[in-house]
Amino acid sequence: MAAATNQATDQRKGPRSDGSPSSHETLGAQSVEDHRHQGDAQTDREPSDTDEEKGNHSSPPQPVGFFDNALSKVRLQVFGLWARTTLILSVFILTVLSLYWAVLFNVEQNISSLTVFVVDFDGKVDPFTASTPLVGPMITQTTEMMLSAPEPHLGYETKQPSVFDNDPMAVRRAVYDWKAYAAVIVMPNATAMLQQAVDQANVTYDPLGACQVVYVQARDETTYSNYIIPQLNALQTQVTSKFGQMWTGMVLQNTTIPRESLQRVPQALSPAIGFSQFNLRPFTPAVATPAVTIGLIYLIILSFFSFAFYLPIHMKFLTPVGHPPMKFSSFIVWRWTATLTAYFFMSLSYSFISLAFQIPFANPSAPETEVANNPEPYGKGTFMVYWMINYVGMIALGLACENVAMVIGQPWTAMWLIFWVITNVSTSFYSLDLAPKFYYWGYAWPLHNIVEASRSTLFQLHSRIGLNFGVLFVWCGINTALFPICCYILRWKTQKEQKK
Repeated sequence: MAAATNQATDQRKGPRSDGSPSSHETLGAQSVEDHRHQGDAQTDREPSDTDEEKGNHSSPPQPVGFFDNALSKVRLQVFGLWARTTLILSVFILTVLSLYWAVLFNVEQNISSLTVFVVDFDGKVDPFTASTPLVGPMITQTTEMMLSAPEPHLGYETKQPSVFDNDPMAVRRAVYDWKAYAAVIVMPNATAMLQQAVDQANVTYDPLGACQVVYVQARDETTYSNYIIPQLNALQTQVTSKFGQMWTGMVLQNTTIPRESLQRVPQALSPAIGFSQFNLRPFTPAVATPAVTIGLIYLIILSFFSFAFYLPIHMKFLTPVGHPPMKFSSFIVWRWTATLTAYFFMSLSYSFISLAFQIPFANPSAPETEVANNPEPYGKGTFMVYWMINYVGMIALGLACENVAMVIGQPWTAMWLIFWVITNVSTSFYSLDLAPKFYYWGYAWPLHNIVEASRSTLFQLHSRIGLNFGVLFVWCGINTALFPICCYILRWKTQKEQKK
C-alpha cells in the first residue's frame, strides 16, 4: 500500500527518476507544436478572393487617360449628352433670341403707323375767314406729298378743324390722350398775321406763332428721338423753305408795299413762318430712365432668384429634425404667404432707389394741354402708387418664375429666365406700333403694363392704370391658382429622386 501511494505521488510531482516525461509535459509540447504548425500554415496560405476585394475597396482606382479603353462606354455617353445639350441650346438661341431681334425688323416699313395729325385752322375760324389762306394749304400739300413718297414717313392724317370743335387746344388734348403721337397745327391767324406784318410793318410779328408741333416725349422717349422728331424737323425745314420762296416772290412782286416797311420786319420775309414746339411732358430727369426701362429687368431677376434663396428655408418645415413635419397643405399656404410678403419688402427697396436718386414724387399736377416737367397725378401719394405698381408687378412676374422653377427644375430654369426676360423686354421697351403684329400679345405681358403704369405715374401721362393693374392681377390670379399644383409636382419629383 505504501509503495503504491508513493508511486502515485511521484507521478503527480514531476518526471520520474528514469528520465521519461510526464503526461503534462507531453501534452504541453504537443500544444506548442500544433500552434507552430498552424502559424506556418497561416503564413503559407495564399490570399483569398475576399482579401483581394477588401484591398480594392481600400484603394481607389488609378486615373487613366482620355482615350483609355476603360472609358470607352462613358465617352460615348458623354458625347451623346454633350451633342444633345448643344443642339437644345442652339435651337433655343435661334428661337428665343430671335424674338428680340425681330421686334425691330420692319421698323422703317412701320413708321407710318406712328400717327401724326395735321390740322389746318388757317382762315377757317372767325374772325380770320376773310383772308385767303396760304400757310395751311402749303403744309397739308407737303404732308400729302410725303405720304406718296417711297421713303419711310410718319402716318400723317389731315383732320378738319370741325373734328376738334375748331379748337386748337382740343388737338393738344387728343395728342395727350394718345390718339396720335404728334400733331401739326396751323393756327387760325397764320396767313392773316403774316400779311398784316408786311402791310403794316408790325415789328412784333413772331413767325413761330404761325404753326405748332405738339407731342408727348415721356410716352416713349426712344421712339420720339429716333423716328418722330427727326421726321418732324425734316417737315418743318421743307415747309419753311418752300413757303419762304413762294412768299418772298409774292411780296417782292407787290409794288404797293413800301421797301421801308419790309426793312422794319425782315422776319416777315425770312423765315416768314415757323413752328413752335410744345412737348407736353418732357422725359426728365435722365435718372428716370432705369425706373421705366432697364431697371425693371432687375425686378424680373430678383423675383426669379428669390426662389433659390427661400426654398431651403421653407423646406425646414418638411424635414423632421427635432419636430414633426408640417402638413403639405399648410406648407403650401406658408410658402405662398411668405413669398408675397418677401415681394412686399423687396419691391419697397426697389422703389426706394428711385426716391433716393431724387426722381420727383411730390410735384403738383398740371393741365393736360400745358407743358410741365414731372407733374404728379396723385400728389404726395404718388410714391405709394409707384410702389404698388412694382409690388403687384413683382408678384405677376415672380409667381410665374416660382411655378416654372418647381415644374422644370435645374438647369432648365436658366433658359426660362432668358425667355421671360426677352419676351417682356421686347414688348415693353420698344413701341409695339413699330413691331410686327405678331408682337401684339405683348399688350397682355406683365412688364408692358408695369412700364405703362410707371410712366403715367411719374410723368402724369394719359392714364390707363386701371387696365394695367387689371392685367397684372389676372397674372397674379392665374399663377396663384397654379401654385399648389406646382408644389405637388415638386414634391412628387423630390420623392421620385429619393427612391432612386
